Amino acid sequence: METTSAQSIFPVMTNDIISINGVEYVPAQPKLAENIFVIRSYAAGVFYGEIESKDYTASGLVVKAKNVKRIWSWSGACSLSQLATNGVADGTRISVSVPSEEIINVVEILGVTPKALKSLEAQPIWKK
Repeated sequence: METTSAQSIFPVMTNDIISINGVEYVPAQPKLAENIFVIRSYAAGVFYGEIESKDYTASGLVVKAKNVKRIWSWSGACSLSQLATNGVADGTRISVSVPSEEIINVVEILGVTPKALKSLEAQPIWKK
């Protein structure tokens, strides 16, 4: 009678990699929207748009972006990581788009998934 170890019967998971019967499976990474990023500045807030260039200066990382909108506040995500991956919910406040903006002292840049971009673009523009 042949014996099998518990390891060959039950999946073994290590650092997001699962091994079943000797075959390793790795979670798929979400696809990103083409050149659209969430950009967080130290003092100016959170934006999303297309990055044209990045430059390291004495005042920190400066990002030049186009078609930029400021995200004043959001709901439906507990962090910018979740916002960039899953999107936002109703009640999110997003400004009008500006053709070009230099964002100074950038501390975080996150790629945006198509799902997140669709939810951001679906939000009404917050303006007076």
